[in-house]
Amino acid sequence: MNRKKSNLLLIAVALLGLVVTSCDKNDDDTPKGTKKTVSGEISQNTLWEAKDTIILDGYVYVKSGATLTIEPGTLIKGLSDSKACLIVERGARIVANGTAEKPIVFTSDKPAGERKPGDWAGIIICGKAPINQTGGEAEVEGGTGAVYGGTDPNDNSGILRYVRIEFAGYEVSNGNEINGLTMGGVGRGTTIEYVQVSFGRDDSFEWFGGTVNAKYLISYRGGDDDFDTDNGFSGNVQFALILRGPEEADKSDASNGFESDNDANGSSNSPLTSAKFSNITILGPYATKTQANVNPNHKYGLRLRRNTRLNLYNSIIAGFNTGISLEGPSMELYNAASGPEIKNCLMAGMVKNFNAKTDGTSLTQEQYETMFSSGNNTIYAENSELQLTNAWNWGNVNAVPQSGSPALTGASFTGLTGFETVTFRGAFGTQNWAQGWTNWDPVNTNY
Repeated sequence: MNRKKSNLLLIAVALLGLVVTSCDKNDDDTPKGTKKTVSGEISQNTLWEAKDTIILDGYVYVKSGATLTIEPGTLIKGLSDSKACLIVERGARIVANGTAEKPIVFTSDKPAGERKPGDWAGIIICGKAPINQTGGEAEVEGGTGAVYGGTDPNDNSGILRYVRIEFAGYEVSNGNEINGLTMGGVGRGTTIEYVQVSFGRDDSFEWFGGTVNAKYLISYRGGDDDFDTDNGFSGNVQFALILRGPEEADKSDASNGFESDNDANGSSNSPLTSAKFSNITILGPYATKTQANVNPNHKYGLRLRRNTRLNLYNSIIAGFNTGISLEGPSMELYNAASGPEIKNCLMAGMVKNFNAKTDGTSLTQEQYETMFSSGNNTIYAENSELQLTNAWNWGNVNAVPQSGSPALTGASFTGLTGFETVTFRGAFGTQNWAQGWTNWDPVNTNY
């Protein structure tokens, strides 16, 4: 290619909002891929190709009416110290449809061995499904200015399938953060499947209202909460694995497997946060009760507060400082007709099973035990009694139950709709759906 044609190509690419930062060559002098820096707005249909490495510089907005398509196997890196964030606005779509063989990876731009939580900000998807904020819409957390919420429960923001999100998270101010994957008012027309969020600085997954369903999620070594639900989220989530690391925890707040509120004020605003989760394996930082070097900010496996009606079925909670905390109106409604419900679950290896108190701010120990047993839940003293293959092997995780495990039976879907009916409890039966597309050591991966 002569110099004149090369310059024309660079100008054309820049006009499309992409800046070519490098172009390597194969032995036959044909391009093998480029590094393309993306910033600002994507206002027309755009394709990111697997042959290129995409660099996100600052807030990148996919505008209403535009679809961003990302090929399987594409590598996207957030530019450090730029608050790199991909924001899919209401009316826009992202089609990140990876495969098990070629997952799409969002990660840090730092070299192997130097990556850390918060190197870039994360992914935000905003939709038009209902939320419980006054006026039916709100500005999403994170200081991006993006608005979410609406009146269409079937709204479609696209596809995230076989996607990894690593080292994300940005704190604008206390309580105002960008998470690994933030979903604001996302509708059930959207597909969220096979998504792993690893080493996030804040929450791994946070749902602000909306109706989206999800399957096959992994939160690995997150900094704050793994699953956070607020503002009227009412979708179904099935098959998910949470594994916390001993050292990673929020610097100033309790870090939990689940944290759920109806809203920040604990109001009864409708729609209520009433999501249903089934077949979730929620593993805390304690492989055993004597696990060393556990950050003291690790707190609860399941924290239900501020009038939430979240429901948990056919799941495993193990290895936390405290298993379950029910607070405020949520504790008064536990296993009542309007929820929240905890049924057919296994709990093991807790330093303390319940956040029991006698001052009226939580249930007493006796009340917890009675209500927990009434939901056909079972408590084991040690994690080993669950007979999971190698669940706390940070770096090479396998949480599939062994033969004879109590997790392989006991599930019930009576009265539930929208879930796949299986016999096992927790994320896995005899098949390991996390195999092949996940990464348990992204710190040291050569990208």
